[in-house]
Amino acid sequence: MTAISERVSDPAEQQAAKRVSQSVFDGSRLRVILLVDVCDGAQQQFLEAYEQMGKQVSAVPGHVSDQLCQSIENPSQWLITSEWESAPPFLAWVNSEEHVRMVQPMHSCIRDTRSLRFHIVRETGGGHRQESADRRLQTSPRIGDGVIRHALTFTVKPGSEAKVAALLANYEAPDARVDDTTRLLRTSLFMHGNRVVRAIEVRGDLLAALRHVARQPGIRAVEEAINPYLEQDRDLNDQESARVFFTRAALPAVHHVTTGQEDERVERHALFYPARPGQGMKLAELLAREDERAADDPASPVRRSTVFERDDVVVRLIDVRGALEDDPAAALGVRDSARVAELTTLLDEGAAKKDGDVSRLLTLARMDLVTDRRSAPDA
Repeated sequence: MTAISERVSDPAEQQAAKRVSQSVFDGSRLRVILLVDVCDGAQQQFLEAYEQMGKQVSAVPGHVSDQLCQSIENPSQWLITSEWESAPPFLAWVNSEEHVRMVQPMHSCIRDTRSLRFHIVRETGGGHRQESADRRLQTSPRIGDGVIRHALTFTVKPGSEAKVAALLANYEAPDARVDDTTRLLRTSLFMHGNRVVRAIEVRGDLLAALRHVARQPGIRAVEEAINPYLEQDRDLNDQESARVFFTRAALPAVHHVTTGQEDERVERHALFYPARPGQGMKLAELLAREDERAADDPASPVRRSTVFERDDVVVRLIDVRGALEDDPAAALGVRDSARVAELTTLLDEGAAKKDGDVSRLLTLARMDLVTDRRSAPDA
């Protein structure tokens, strides 16, 4: 993300510069880059696995094209680039169980991977194609704040919630400094019934931060302690078991907006929105759209909002001034009865009573805070 320029001097420009909006929902085309380090001698096996996977990916809605490239300097280094009509269909596929199964044959011949995702802003050549409705570009650069937001979610066995919460609340915080360019900023952990959500904020390299945390003895001890309570079995000593677990647990941020209003009197909350089957991305887009509108309203108590989505799990992390109950509609992310009605059509049957009662919906969505830790500033 681009850092805010220090040369902004006009107060109005300063306010605009502090406004942060990051979203996958602008409709522009997506370029995905996957850097792959293949095990020595496994290049042919990798190529065959890719060709098999490529036949399946080409049929995925929203997929446009793929390229597979091999380094001219190091034959173990490969690059896969793909183009998608927009980000949502790619995210729906890459976070699906179908994708987990599809890439499994590759795991035995890969040492490491790194995935990067970009909206296409400008392109040269083939000028006539740029005007085509199905080749949309991002209209303007977004201004970020240099922070990467990500979350993990998993469920524990019913009846173990209190024990798991106690274990997760008392972990030894890892060193915030990962390396010269990466730093852990904040970790917020919430529970909703037997579902755990851990949201992290990182400045620098997210993957390096996640690996740094996983190596900490205190964190490893807590992860081992909660293993018996997990609904999905995992063995952290088995690379494949750990990989599959954390792949399924990933809960990507699909939208973030910050109003730009500096206010230390805010509290962090999380809301869980269980979506109807197949409606998770649509529900996340509704919340994102409403949060963008709320960010333009100086009276809104919500100062920051991040929407996370995977399959039919949607979580909204918000920093709010005042109690949630002071303005339940704003806290829930809806502004009028029409939006409440639209929200309820996207929620699962357990939450979607048609009474339009935002206070009831807020109570159902509200997650319990387990711990919220900010890293100390650099000396």
